[in-house]
Amino acid sequence: MCGIVGAIAQRNVVPILIEGLKRLEYRGYDSAGLAVIDNNQLSRRRALGKVAGLEALCLAEPVQGLIGIAHTRWATHGKPSTENAHPHFCREQVAVVHNGIIENHMLLREQQRQAGYTFASETDTEVIVNQIHAELDHSPDLITAVQRTLAHLEGAYALGVISQQFPNRLIACRKGSPLVIGVGIGEWFIASDVAALLPVTQRFIFLQEGDVAELCLEKVTIYAHDGQIVERPIVVSQLTANAVDKGNYRHYMQKEMFEQPYAIAETLEGRFINQRLQDSAFGHNAAEVFDQISAVQILACGTSYHAGLVAKYWFEKLARVPCQIEVASEFRYRNPVLADNVLIVTISQSGETADTLAALLEAKRLGAKYALAVCNVPESSLVRESDLVLMTRAGPEIGVASTKAFTTQLTALMLLVLAIGRRFQLSSEMEAKITAELFNLPARIEAVLQLDDEIKAHAEYFAEKQHALFLGRGTHYPIAMEGALKLKEISYIHAEAYPAGELKHGPLALIDADMPVVVVAPNNSLLEKLQSNMQEVSARGGQLIVFMEESVSAEAHEGIQIIKIPAVTNEISPIIFTVPLQLLSYHVAVLKGTDVDQPRNLAKSVTVE
Repeated sequence: MCGIVGAIAQRNVVPILIEGLKRLEYRGYDSAGLAVIDNNQLSRRRALGKVAGLEALCLAEPVQGLIGIAHTRWATHGKPSTENAHPHFCREQVAVVHNGIIENHMLLREQQRQAGYTFASETDTEVIVNQIHAELDHSPDLITAVQRTLAHLEGAYALGVISQQFPNRLIACRKGSPLVIGVGIGEWFIASDVAALLPVTQRFIFLQEGDVAELCLEKVTIYAHDGQIVERPIVVSQLTANAVDKGNYRHYMQKEMFEQPYAIAETLEGRFINQRLQDSAFGHNAAEVFDQISAVQILACGTSYHAGLVAKYWFEKLARVPCQIEVASEFRYRNPVLADNVLIVTISQSGETADTLAALLEAKRLGAKYALAVCNVPESSLVRESDLVLMTRAGPEIGVASTKAFTTQLTALMLLVLAIGRRFQLSSEMEAKITAELFNLPARIEAVLQLDDEIKAHAEYFAEKQHALFLGRGTHYPIAMEGALKLKEISYIHAEAYPAGELKHGPLALIDADMPVVVVAPNNSLLEKLQSNMQEVSARGGQLIVFMEESVSAEAHEGIQIIKIPAVTNEISPIIFTVPLQLLSYHVAVLKGTDVDQPRNLAKSVTVE
């Protein structure tokens, strides 16, 4: 979740480091810092709070250097503070930035104390920099000291290391946390993801699990986990520096909501021939894999888990394919039993979600033969670990609260239902019907976005509320869950979602005039039952905010507000109905004055457990 930037160049790297940190702010953080080597001396600046505070500090207390590392920290070990901010030093000779968790840090800390080392922070990272310092006494160079240090570490890490003893060397390594190398002209960079480096390069080397790299001006040398020198390919990113700008929008989240029609169109582009989905969209051997599978197991976290819940309904209702879904962080610890010839489907926007990656590896250990990733980052760890891939092509998503990544995940998962379902009980007529609906989906999303002003007006009702309840049925229950998650993420209103049929099993006790109840009401076979649930709320003085399909006859009155959604078909309606819930959450958060794009305590990419 932390962000790392580093550089070695023939120019002052401080502006590069600062700009890189700004471009990683979406990941979530509570402090920021940088360290450079100038005249063979380490210099450091650290600040609690935003990168802007660090930038101001560097202007007030100027610092420069041709080599440096920088970091945005999201607190794990130790509270947010300047002392706990990275980079961490050892005896003013070695500096380290670290993303991840060192699980055996307490043991190492005690050993190092006995060896005479002192600690200036509460972090697990300090044991790394102390260990490197200790290993330098017995190593010919910095790369060897780092490699020897890694042998002592248990856990996950991405590291950037510099030392005044070797002022022309930047060391980078990764295990369980992402790290990329940016390739410049006579200069090199490192970062947690490509977005940080787009102003200086579009050429990247993606370090693989266990890699350790030594960067100097002349070259980069990469060592695999076994210590052997390896070559990693240079990949040219299609992203540009302005791809992660807000443009004319007030927030990234707002921009990303309005990008959804285009993002969904991109998800569909080039995957059909003569209106028929091609198996090859999932990989060159996808047809062979799909012919073998007998069931689907979905693994995901957070918003991606909600997308998987919708897909479970689709797989079983439309295609009659057995499908299970589990929160990835639970799956890996409960010794699950997998069906024979199961397809493991992992869902992650970043492709670096630690629990999802670990769950995939656990499924492989348990004997799963086939794995497919639904992901938005082509060079990510999840993609590399999977046999098949469907890229969502949502483009960079900066706002912590996922919007276009979610709707493109749903679109991609429906494609997977089509591809697998045709091998089970999905009829060619139903496949053609859904295909036509998918092609109309961007226009339908565009129509829903036109409700922005109306939804903004309804959002005022939530401004002083502390709690909210979301109700849905069938495929729209996960959409209610996603709506509740969005509201709590960015407005800090406590929100929960329930299947509407569960009202009498507990939630009804919460209903009063101060508890807004948001209802997702498509015109489907469950509508009458849903309307009965709404009557139960009204009868107890509850205030209903109903997102209702326009084909349903219903009028607003005291205690019920209705927002009419353009008519949609049942199969893709979950994708449609998620958009007004995003708009509602956004406008509530703006009214409450919260940090929409970087809500407190949250990070965009959860790269540690």
